[in-house]
Amino acid sequence: MTRSVLALLDVRPAHTAMIAERYDVHRFDQIEDKSAFLDETGSKITAVVTSARVGMPVDLMDRLPNLEVITSFGVGYDLIDLEACRKRGVRVSTTPDILTDDVADTAIMLMHATMRQLIVGDDWARSGKWVKNGPMTLTRSIRDKKLGIVGLGRIGQAIASRAIPSGVEVGYFGRSPKAVDYTFFESLSALADWADILMLSCPGGDATKGIIDTQVLSALGSSGVLINIARGSVVDEAALIAALKGKVIAGAGLDVFDNEPNVDRTLAGFDNVVLYPHAASGTVETRDAMGQLVVDNLNAWDERGALITPII
Repeated sequence: MTRSVLALLDVRPAHTAMIAERYDVHRFDQIEDKSAFLDETGSKITAVVTSARVGMPVDLMDRLPNLEVITSFGVGYDLIDLEACRKRGVRVSTTPDILTDDVADTAIMLMHATMRQLIVGDDWARSGKWVKNGPMTLTRSIRDKKLGIVGLGRIGQAIASRAIPSGVEVGYFGRSPKAVDYTFFESLSALADWADILMLSCPGGDATKGIIDTQVLSALGSSGVLINIARGSVVDEAALIAALKGKVIAGAGLDVFDNEPNVDRTLAGFDNVVLYPHAASGTVETRDAMGQLVVDNLNAWDERGALITPII
């Protein structure tokens, strides 16, 4: 019997097509009367395809009484209620490791772009300010700076390995010390006080919501830079904007935002802020590999009741 799969989005056209070749796929994002569809078809759905950005609303899960598995495109799962899944016996997979390199590369890109004021420099050369006003203001070197990483998981460690050749000293804060040679800090504020660059690579969710607050930004200080490739929810965005306005910190490089894609326009007005549209993993190669892992997880569940990269 062909399984019925509810796709909350098109993960990648080629991979959605692969899923449709094997399963009875319903594109939930294209269904106009979603309630009527769920009344008629909800009980037939045994698998859901979603993404870290879309997640899995609990009220939707409630309408799928025979749901067995959720395969998600991405590594974040703060928009999937894992406790609700456990209670229902629903298994969940993500696409870890694949995006680690591209996300870490983007973190390093943002760090250099912020410290060396790439956006300002691009405008200086492009607009004619160089001719009119002479050389732009001097920037700051990465070398000999202290890089504080919040969350030393796969991505955090990949960032550290890339940053060290630039001449930085690495420290970190997390739930527990790791078997690494970097300095572990017992508190986030202590790490921020030590660091010149505070790099966020921790998970999202309630446990980390707003942990980068006024106190942490003040500890980072007027020569400190914040880089966020984690989740927008990790930063108290109002506090960040206030810190930038008041020159409490020196600048920020942001790939993620509190209300994506509706970026607070105040952030766009700072020339010491580099903005990137939550595209750290946004290469063709990585997204294709992520899409294939979604397909492979779904097929593994169909064939042997197992997942390749389960989180529960």
